[in-house]
Amino acid sequence: MKPNRIKSVLIVGGGTAGWMAAAALSRFLGPSLSITLVESDQIATVGVGEATIPQIKHLNAALGIEERDFVARTNGSFKLGIEFIDWHRQGAAYLHNFGSIGLNLQQVPFHHYWLRERSEGGTTSLWDYCLNTAAARDMRFAPMEKVGSSPLSGIGYAYHFDATLYGRFLREYAEQRGVSRIEGLIETCRQDPQTGDVSKVCLQDGRELAADLFIDCSGFRGLLIERALETGYEDWTHWLPCDRAIPVPSSNEAAPIRPYTQSIAHKAGWQWRIPLQHRTGNGHVFSSAHMSEAEATDTLLDNLEGKPLAEPRMIRFVTGRRKQFWNRNVVALGLASGFLEPLESTSIHLVQSGISRLIAMFPDGDIAAADRTEYNRQMVLEYERVRDFIILHYHLNERTDSDFWQDCAAMSVPDSLTAKMDLFRANGRLYHREEDLFTDSSWLQVMLGQGLMPRGYHPIADALPSDQLAGFLGDIRKIVGQAAATLPPHADYLARHCPAAADV
Repeated sequence: MKPNRIKSVLIVGGGTAGWMAAAALSRFLGPSLSITLVESDQIATVGVGEATIPQIKHLNAALGIEERDFVARTNGSFKLGIEFIDWHRQGAAYLHNFGSIGLNLQQVPFHHYWLRERSEGGTTSLWDYCLNTAAARDMRFAPMEKVGSSPLSGIGYAYHFDATLYGRFLREYAEQRGVSRIEGLIETCRQDPQTGDVSKVCLQDGRELAADLFIDCSGFRGLLIERALETGYEDWTHWLPCDRAIPVPSSNEAAPIRPYTQSIAHKAGWQWRIPLQHRTGNGHVFSSAHMSEAEATDTLLDNLEGKPLAEPRMIRFVTGRRKQFWNRNVVALGLASGFLEPLESTSIHLVQSGISRLIAMFPDGDIAAADRTEYNRQMVLEYERVRDFIILHYHLNERTDSDFWQDCAAMSVPDSLTAKMDLFRANGRLYHREEDLFTDSSWLQVMLGQGLMPRGYHPIADALPSDQLAGFLGDIRKIVGQAAATLPPHADYLARHCPAAADV
């Protein structure tokens, strides 16, 4: 072993980000690494989202977490996608689902055949060819990898869960694998006078905790990445003007346990609904330049499906990212690294992504500048790709009922997003870019859902005779409908396979 090899890691802050990092590091580096997490029960976690995207299943599989236990222990439910209500225009809705749509033919994406049908007077919806959508409409769910003997893909899904219970679940996992937890408030930190690296953190009670590598999960404060290292922040509010979130849980006895998240556009932002087994998570994300905090709170409370179970609380944020995610010997994760509103449930994934990259680039000895540079390059790209995808929802709207939506429609957007929209608008083409979290199917659904219809389609789609095209499309709709009908109701699946644990 190299004498200068990293032997100790200190995670500053708990919550979802801190305990995810602790769990993953203990699983893959634990035997050779001393891992400590310091947090204080006096500091509340900032939970503005309890929904995920399918990539979390890769993390669970890598950690050896069994799905039924995980869902039961977190009062979880299953998520087929996100329903966007009133985003394109008032009264319109669409589902950004996690499953595949249709079937590619002759190396041409399916939507080109659908676009051809539309050009010839067809009236079907793109979502008529998606099993996830059919299941969501009927409130059904069960894992299904393939649709019978057909070549169609099955159900793609993620989870909703209680973020507090998820943190406890991961804490138990990490502590069983040797992670030490220290209760305490961090007052300041010390830096090496020669290198500028953080050498130790100092607690209010006088204790000092040293480590070779620090992971900053201290939330918006960024105790190490910003307060100590002055890394800097890139502000994106000129593209994403929402700067407030009001979360509040509500009872769900009167509402169905939907197998999908809902995002409901309001006058100056949007509201989330996340159905769990024991309650519903709600929140209102809005722009304080367009709506007062009092009006935003009233808007949320007036649109709950059940009774509020707590007092609403106000969270203020600045959308953007740190100028470096890894600076010197500090890696920032979660809110310490930046903030992108939870519109597409990316918060937990970006933590997961940062952890995965850190493990992949974990130093063999001294931290190499080249490793830090590559880590930051990849994280910047991923954040920017997610940023563009979220901007897309706001910018492509036809609402005229408020200044907020008209301002979003009129704003200039990043060149990278303009190029993506122009390419799709011309002939329906989509190409996956480096570090783009979202698939072509996701971009397709949101672009069409927000009203961007291509002017053309791939000419190979015209090679199929009209009767064969009609048969091809009709067969897919029939297979999708029949497969969805075989699935149990979502609530029944939860009750049978992963009911909420009695002690949570």
